[in-house]
Amino acid sequence: MHLDVHDLREFYYRSPVGRAAQKVVRDQLVRMWPEAKGQTVAGFGFAVPLLRPYLADARRVIALMPGPQGVMPWPDNKPNVSVLCEDTLWPLASGSVDKLVLLHGLETSDTPMALLDECWRVLGPGGRAVFIVPNRTGLWSRSDATPFGFGRPYSLSQLEKQLRDIGLIPVKTLSTLFQPPSTRAIWRQFANTIEAAGRHIPVFAAGGVLMVEAAKQVPQPKRPGLAEAVKRPLRVLEGMGGPVVKPA
Repeated sequence: MHLDVHDLREFYYRSPVGRAAQKVVRDQLVRMWPEAKGQTVAGFGFAVPLLRPYLADARRVIALMPGPQGVMPWPDNKPNVSVLCEDTLWPLASGSVDKLVLLHGLETSDTPMALLDECWRVLGPGGRAVFIVPNRTGLWSRSDATPFGFGRPYSLSQLEKQLRDIGLIPVKTLSTLFQPPSTRAIWRQFANTIEAAGRHIPVFAAGGVLMVEAAKQVPQPKRPGLAEAVKRPLRVLEGMGGPVVKPA
């Protein structure tokens, strides 16, 4: 079940832990996608904390917020680009999105595979998507004091399998958010140091969230002539004589 938009807004924009998490995850996304000039960028769930770097250069930025979560206007002091939608019915044309970000969307959806189908549908040729989910073995998924403690946490293999099953091929995977989800001053003071150290730790389970970049796989064309051949009925009795009727 999706979280409430007011709780998500309070966490990411009002709490020290939320602002720290926003910065860490957004910085990783910008390393993956330094720019989106002339492209269409969409986010689903509560991806607005991550979309701001693309507002200046992208051709279009759209923030899709699921109905059970609720919607808020975004960005502040600019024309609104956020819209309320269903998990599996986005107001976007097929193949119209170049870059897609999911944050607090997949793990909280009641229909994750249908949601992934919709992701595949809206991505254009060469389109990329980044899925950000709680790491099942990380600290953040074990605490309900943050939004990452709700929904279904993932292991890397689980997430990659779901993506491959739908035709989204993982091309890059990483773990981030190594600092503990604590408001204690000592942890906040050393948060940047912990993040810097965590990027060099070869233990993938250490991070609180998983980020997987995936590319859309277009089905291979069918072999020429095969479809027509299958449509034609088999004539297993061709060449055989008809029934012989004996005279009375």
